[in-house]
Parts: sequence; C-alpha cells; structure tokens
Amino acid sequence: MAQVIVVGGGLAGLSAAHTLLERGANVLMLDKQPFMGGNSTKATSGINGAGTQTQQELHIPDNAKLFFDDTKRSARELARDDLIRVLTGRSGDAVNWLQDKFGLDLSKVARLGGHSQPRTHRGNAQFPGMVITYAQMERLEDLAVAQPDRVTIKKKARVTKLVRDGEAVVGVEYTHNGKTETAYGPVILATGGYAADFTQNSLLKKYRPEYYDLPTTNGEHCTGDGHKLALAIGANAVDLEKVQVHPTGLVDPNEPEAKVKFLAAEALRGVGGLLLDNEGKRFVDELQHRDYVTGKMWENGKYPIRLVLNGQASKEIEWHCKHYVGRGLMKRYENGEQLAKDMGLKPEQLKKTFDDYNEVVRAKKDPFGKKFFSPGEWRMNDYFNVAIMTPVLHYTMGGLEIDHESRVLSHSSKPIPGLFAAGEVAGGVHGANRLGGSSLLGCVVFGRVSGDSAASYLLQRIGPLAEKAAGRLGAVSGHLGGESSSSGAAAPEEKKADAKSSGGAKAFTAEEVAKHKSKDDIWVIIDNQVLDVTSFLPDHPGGEKAILLYAGRDATEEFNMLHDPKVIPRYAPDSVIGSLKK
Repeated sequence: MAQVIVVGGGLAGLSAAHTLLERGANVLMLDKQPFMGGNSTKATSGINGAGTQTQQELHIPDNAKLFFDDTKRSARELARDDLIRVLTGRSGDAVNWLQDKFGLDLSKVARLGGHSQPRTHRGNAQFPGMVITYAQMERLEDLAVAQPDRVTIKKKARVTKLVRDGEAVVGVEYTHNGKTETAYGPVILATGGYAADFTQNSLLKKYRPEYYDLPTTNGEHCTGDGHKLALAIGANAVDLEKVQVHPTGLVDPNEPEAKVKFLAAEALRGVGGLLLDNEGKRFVDELQHRDYVTGKMWENGKYPIRLVLNGQASKEIEWHCKHYVGRGLMKRYENGEQLAKDMGLKPEQLKKTFDDYNEVVRAKKDPFGKKFFSPGEWRMNDYFNVAIMTPVLHYTMGGLEIDHESRVLSHSSKPIPGLFAAGEVAGGVHGANRLGGSSLLGCVVFGRVSGDSAASYLLQRIGPLAEKAAGRLGAVSGHLGGESSSSGAAAPEEKKADAKSSGGAKAFTAEEVAKHKSKDDIWVIIDNQVLDVTSFLPDHPGGEKAILLYAGRDATEEFNMLHDPKVIPRYAPDSVIGSLKK
C-alpha cells in the first residue's frame, strides 16, 4: 500500500496528514506519546495570519509583505528569505483553511510583540493551540475508524531508525507494544524541538549549556528525537544554538522551583498587561521581542517580577485569566491597595506607576520605547489579575535544514530523497528569534507544505497508482469536510463508554470521592460522573499536576473550560466508575 509515514502527532504532523489525504496519499502516523497533540495543545496566544478573512472583516490593513518584514526583522542575521516567504506568504491561506475546513472560531485578532499589525488569531474561549490541534486530531481519528485502509494511527510507537535504500529514506524502524517493526514509505518528521532535552545526549546541553538548568514549558517528550534520527543519516542542522527563552513563565507559589512551568500567553501583554518589578516599576516595553524582554528581566534583576492586568485587559482575555486563577497560577485583587500590600509596597508607589503610565499612553511617548497601547486608564479602584513571572526555555529555532519544499537537506545542501520535516524540528524558519503566534503557524504552513511535497514524491514513484490515488481524492476531501465524530459513527472507545455508562453504574457521594485524593489513588468528579484517574495520571497530556490539583474534588468547571465533552468517552472511557449520588 502506498503510504507516507508521519512521525509525530502534534499540529505539524496532523496538518501534514490531512494534506496528504487531500492529495490522495495514505497515512501512517507514529507518535511516541500515549496521546497525540504534543506541545501544540499548550499554545496560548494564537496563530498568525496576514490578509485573512477575519482581518478583512475587522478592517485590519495587513498583508504578507508587512508580515515578511516583521519576521525578517525578528530573525535578524539568520533570516532565510525563502523560508520566511513561505511562512508569511501562505499564512493567510493557512488560517482560512483552519476556519473553512475545520469550522474553527478564529474571530479575535491581537497584536503581539514585534508585529506591526494585529494578526494573531484566536477564538472567544479556550487555548487556541488546543482548539486547533484537537479539531484536526479528532478528524484524523474519525478517519482512522471510517477508512482504516487510508489512515493508521499508532500511539506509544517510538521511531528508532530511518531505513534507507542508497541515499533515499524508504521507511522507519519503530518499537510498538514491545516489538520492533518496520514500515515503508517516504517520511515526514514532525517530532518537535529539544527544549526539554535533559537526556544523556542532550542537544540542549551541547549547544546551550548555560540554559540547561532553566525551567521549561515543554513536555518531557521534547528531546530532539527527529533531529537525532536525521543527523544519524547525514542530514544537516542549522542554528542549534538558537534556543528561545520566553520571558513569561508562570511561577506556581506552591512550587516555585518546579522544572516545568505553564506559559503565560503573550496575548496577556498584547491586551495591555504590564510587567512590574518588586518595586512596582515598569522596566521594559512589554511588547518587544521575547529575547529582548527576557534580557531586560535578567538585567533588571528585581524579583519577583509580576505581570499585572487591569480590569479592561482582564475582560479582553477573560477566559485565560479565569483558567490561570483556577490553577492557582494567577491571583485576583479587588483593588490596587490589596495588590500593593501583597507586593510589600505603599499604595502611593503603585499609584505613581499607574499615573506615569497613563501619561505615557496620553503622550504616546514611552521611555522604554513602547509604540502600541491599549485604551483605558489604570486606576487604583480597579480590579487586577496578577501572576509572578520567570524566564523559561520555550522554543528551539534551530533544527534540520530544509528547503522551501520542506525537504530535509544533507551536508552537501542536497535534498535527502524521501525525507521531509515540519514544525519545530525544522530549523531556519524563524532565524535568531521567533515571533509570538508563529509557532502554530509554522506547524500548519510547513505541515501542509511537507504533505504536498511528500505526496508529490510518492506519486512520482508509484506510477500507475497515481491515477487511482487521484480518483480517491474527491471522496476523501468530502469526508474531510464533514462533521467530526459527534455526528458520525462513534469510535470504538465511545461505544464502549456508552455501554458502560448505560448499565448499572454505581453512585458515590462527594464525601466518598473526597477520600481518594492521593497520587496513587485519585478520583475526580466531572459533570456528575465519578472518574478514577489513577492509571490515567502519568499519560495525561497536560501533566499530572493538572489532575492532582482537583484530586477528590469536582473538576467540572476547569475541565469544561479546556475540553470538548467527547474527550472522556474518546480517550479515557475506562476511568468512569459511576455517577455522583444526589
């Protein structure tokens, strides 16, 4: 069977898979994680796009040329015009594709640091990375059930070797269920970065040892697997020393030294949030490039540094604030006096900062160089949402060298036949520094480019099968454009859960649930269902802490903020042990 192998189940791999299906190719997706999604689900600010339908409706005068210039300015001396041109030139189409193909709400547009126009798209609720990734993930899983001859997904499948025939990559070796297996076909690497590579052969330690001890926002799976697989067969890598340290990692007051931090969305500063040091003073243009803001935090050195949102900014990004407060990572203050007291300041000190900033906004002249301001006054009688910040390892700009068709290049700068890369594993796309909102964009754009290129490569080599594949295209595209499993045939897991919930489920009181709150015995309540999530805990894509926070309690509100109702029957049907006794 003619297939393309996609290694990695994050947004880049998913975008590649959907594009391959649209082009008539079959897909084998291999993901070492128990659940697909990767770091893509954690993206909190949105996805960039220039000249989108949404921008046109909002009368935002943006275009690919302006976006190109902003990106090249951010990339600085490492700018690759050919890759930036693909990223920015196809950005509008990528956002429109997500809205049209998957029915996503991307109706809100914000301006992040380093952007000359508002172009970072998100919806009215939930983290955009999770919404975008889950929409593609669920659609692909539905296809794997409805058309198993077209789509195969294997989770907990770790690729250990690229198989070659001469110079060409013709497949992979991987381990799955304790066995080593081989699959054949062109390969798209979409394995993410190495900003959590604390392994023995760590790329992070090799290229940026001074960053090795910093906390990270990345899941533990981000260990540079794709880089190492390709480097082992002679692929070239670029800019591996370019590791982005994001300025705003959220410090959990209960675990200030935790190695993995949750990221504070850059959109929090985009809507008007201010960074204040321990004296209650501003020290930087909050909308500058990430590396610049990080550098100023280190230079200023007056910790703790807080991100402060007034009432207007909080309302603009209300869902995020509510989520962070719910996780104990952000605190709400009913007025400036409460905030000043918690900071160990006199109210007059904080009031002066607010008054000075109001004057800056009126005069449009900031001593720190800020050019874009959110409307509204900063007043002591307002309410505030506040979090403590710390710089965190976030994104690796370096990676495998690719060309504008997502083909991985060798040391001789020639494409390695049959090998493609997309997403964070691909280097050179963002140069020396990545703009906020371009991570999800890079995944979608180069996921689609790699899918196009791999499909073309495959069809060129299967000759007579090309006509048959093209004949399938109409049917596949129609299926891709349809509804997800909520209106189609239920996946096996969903049927299993339905059967389980309909037959004599046990009822538990809230007091009984509250007794199960330890790491080795943890129950939660969601929508009046009682779940034993003990065995699910280490596999949870959001990490153990997200569940432990609600051990023995009702997690309905937090769960529903983040997840679709289909998540439990689809991914954890066996965790439902009964209902909540009224």
